[in-house]
Amino acid sequence: MAKKLRAGIVGGTGMVGQRFVQLLDNHPWFEVTAIAASPGSAGKTYEEAVRNRWKMSSPIPEQVKHIVVQDASKVEEVASNVDFVFCAVEMKKEEIKALEEAYAKTGTPVVSNNSAHRWTPDVPMVIPEINPDHLEVIATQRKRLGTSTGFIAVKPNCSIQSYVPALHVLQAFKPAKVVVSTYQAISGAGKNFTDWPEMLDNVIPYIGGEEEKSEQEPLRIWGRVKNGEIVKASEPVITSQCIRVPVTDGHLATIFVAFDNKPTKEQIMESWQQYRGRPQELGLPNAPKQFITYFEENDRPQTKLDRNIENGMGVSVGRLREDTLYDYKFIGLSHNTLRGAAGGAVLIAELLKAEGYIQAK
Repeated sequence: MAKKLRAGIVGGTGMVGQRFVQLLDNHPWFEVTAIAASPGSAGKTYEEAVRNRWKMSSPIPEQVKHIVVQDASKVEEVASNVDFVFCAVEMKKEEIKALEEAYAKTGTPVVSNNSAHRWTPDVPMVIPEINPDHLEVIATQRKRLGTSTGFIAVKPNCSIQSYVPALHVLQAFKPAKVVVSTYQAISGAGKNFTDWPEMLDNVIPYIGGEEEKSEQEPLRIWGRVKNGEIVKASEPVITSQCIRVPVTDGHLATIFVAFDNKPTKEQIMESWQQYRGRPQELGLPNAPKQFITYFEENDRPQTKLDRNIENGMGVSVGRLREDTLYDYKFIGLSHNTLRGAAGGAVLIAELLKAEGYIQAK
């Protein structure tokens, strides 16, 4: 077996960082060799740093328990022990931008779970099954940063992955107008019910910044590469509402869509069933075999029953029917901390490795 690539996790003690630790345990291509966090955690073993705040359902992997947490701000020190890093820090946006660029300038690829660089023109924001071609802007980004091997790639907002894949597969029919409402789990805020008892028996009809992300980020995903930058698409026009609901994991969406070229229901179903993306072609370790699964039952997909489909990396849809105001309406569901967060970032890293962007130093 080929030697595994050395992965670092910057921001490894938070909820998303913990999910990275869990997902990378026994990964066939990657091995965690460094974990970095705030100065308050630096110098402790990982087990000590997350004691009493480990949020995953499985125990802390033995392989990482005794890794000594490093100070994330000591970039050269952390970068010297890894081939690439995942980044999931909680800092101000400008601070995150600077930190990620500092890592990239050491020649270290950065796969980011953060939103800071999602609109940097030469940083690819990727759903691997949808826009792997956006990786070509990395060449331009490397020139800007003055590195031959380092770069930043980011994953998009977690909630858009409950509906963007289903719409993407229908691009041939030219979706023109979309109304979407997302019903988002509390883990999307890095919380559980112990941390956030106010969410029990409650719904909050506001999540800061989510509606703008839901309306604009899909257009960047569907954008085109021009002169080393990503130019966002102009259609479809999307309007959204984003709602926090008392669910642990899983973002569900209701979608209404009007097309320029209205497909039949059978064409939509066939498109969803048959779609394969680059991760499926390459057989990446975390790629779902079936990217989009359609449920015939009237009461599916359900968050609790279906969020873990394809190990949490698949997207579920259901209740496709014609609408009185739009052409069609349907339900979408994705796992927000797997497909939508750490799992999606691991899949991006797998794609980058398979395409030759991440290599051993």
